[in-house]
Amino acid sequence: MGRGPVVAKRRDAVNAVKWKIFAIHAKLIALAAQSGWDADMNPTLAMEVEKARKAWVPNDNIDRAIKKWTGEDKDAAQIVEIVYEGHAAGWAAVIVQVLTDNKNRAAASIRHIFTKASGNMWTSGSVDWMFKRKGVIVIDSEIHDYDSVEELVMETEAEDITHEGREITVITALEDFSTVEKFFNEKNIELHSCELEFVPDNTVEITDFDKALKYKMLINGFEEDEDVQNVFGNWKMSEQLDEEVEAFIEKNTFRT
Repeated sequence: MGRGPVVAKRRDAVNAVKWKIFAIHAKLIALAAQSGWDADMNPTLAMEVEKARKAWVPNDNIDRAIKKWTGEDKDAAQIVEIVYEGHAAGWAAVIVQVLTDNKNRAAASIRHIFTKASGNMWTSGSVDWMFKRKGVIVIDSEIHDYDSVEELVMETEAEDITHEGREITVITALEDFSTVEKFFNEKNIELHSCELEFVPDNTVEITDFDKALKYKMLINGFEEDEDVQNVFGNWKMSEQLDEEVEAFIEKNTFRT
C-alpha cells in the first residue's frame, strides 16, 4: 500500500519534466519564428524545429509554436529571452536563462526561488564576468569511440575535449561554435547536444551538507519553473556528497 503514492509522485515528476522539455522547445521555436516563420528562409527556426523533433516533441506542439507568429494565433504573446544573475548560499555564482511571455511573472518567480534557497538575485553584470560564453558539444561515447572523436577534434579549432561516463564533451570558443558543429555534422557524428553555455572561469568547492542541500533546492526550483531554460553555476561537489543530498531530498520528497 505504501508504494502507491511514491510511484505516483515519481510518475508525476517524470511527466512534469517531459512537459517542461516540450514547453521550452515550443518557446525556442516561437522565439526563432519571430524573425520569420518559413523554416526554409530562417535557419535558426529550422534548427530549433529539428532539435524539438529529436526531443520527441509532438508535431502538433511544433505547429502551434510556429503559428504564434503567422497570425493564426491571435492571442500569442511575444516570447523574450532574459538572463538573471545571482548567488546561491555560500556565494557561488548562478546565471539563469529564461524564455517567457511575461517578464514581470518571470522576475518575481526567479527572485522567489533564489530567496527560498537562501540565495540572492542581483542586477545584470553582477556575476557574468566570472563566466565565458562557450560552445559545448556533447557526444555519446557508446555511439562514437572517444579516440576517433579526439582525432576529428584535432582537425578543428575546438579548445578542449573531455570524457566522463558516456559523455564526450567538446568545448569551443563562441566564434568557432557553428563551424565545429557543422564539421561534426558533415562527418556524420551524432550530437547528443549542442548548445551555447556560460562556462565558469573557476569553480567553488561545496563540502558542507547544508549548503549542498540549498544548492540542490535552488536547482530543483529552477528546473520546476516553466520559464527557466538553462541554469549555469560555478560550484562543484564530490560524488559522495551529491548522492547523500539526493538521497535526503528523495526521502523527504517522496515520503508516504
